[in-house]
Amino acid sequence: MNIFFQKSYQRSFGTYPLRGKDCTAAITAALEAGYRAFDTAQMYGNEADVGQSLSEGGVNRSELCVSTKVHPDNDSDDKFIASVERSLEVLRMDSVDALLLHWPPIGGKIRPSLDRLRQALDRGLARNIGVSNFTSRMMRETAAHLDVPVVTNQVEFHPLLNQDILLGATAETGIPLSSYTSVARGEVFRYPLFGNIGRGYGKNAGQVVLRWILQKGVSVSTMSTKRENIRSNFDIMDFTLSSVDMARIDALTLTNKRIVNSSLLAWLPDWD
Repeated sequence: MNIFFQKSYQRSFGTYPLRGKDCTAAITAALEAGYRAFDTAQMYGNEADVGQSLSEGGVNRSELCVSTKVHPDNDSDDKFIASVERSLEVLRMDSVDALLLHWPPIGGKIRPSLDRLRQALDRGLARNIGVSNFTSRMMRETAAHLDVPVVTNQVEFHPLLNQDILLGATAETGIPLSSYTSVARGEVFRYPLFGNIGRGYGKNAGQVVLRWILQKGVSVSTMSTKRENIRSNFDIMDFTLSSVDMARIDALTLTNKRIVNSSLLAWLPDWD
């Protein structure tokens, strides 16, 4: 994993569920705010919108860090590579900076899927490969099976959910975590603690949440359609939460509020 990827991917702009003019407007605002990492997926149905928005955004491709994820329906020998090639075509790119498996295969047999990821890497369709929604067991198996770096495991990560097991797997395997649902779809704002802490740093509640995630060693992905929120979510590098404040927020992880559960998607693995 190169330094450019590590630095850019620390703060990524997520694009779900943006499409059309909403997608273009949000990406334009994100580029103006300073975002250079953008996350999409075949499942989102917006790769073409993201590709057009970035190609017309006035930022050189060499400065961008773009990730996409393979739909589970395309995770087979006869569909995988062709689907990635279609993604690149609509993204208007020769390769993506990170190609991820969106979900582990049903049944948990991940090695064939990992081999297909490696094939895409070897063909030059991706500069890096990663996974998403993998359990700690899957992270360990991934690290043992692949002889190339795995740049991320993109998972639900926010202060209302304890993910210490996955953090432990990161320490063991070297596979970093990156977050989605970073503010728990707004649930964090029901807790006054974040705003109270933020006042001491001149920051708002959302910035405190995102800074906590970064200080846990996890990359942050956020999405907003509001220009002021997009800029605010990006401006989280100029302060550091104290160990006392980190511990106060850590205590909220015992809430164990999981946003993405079996009521939303039937094929979820058994979470740690």
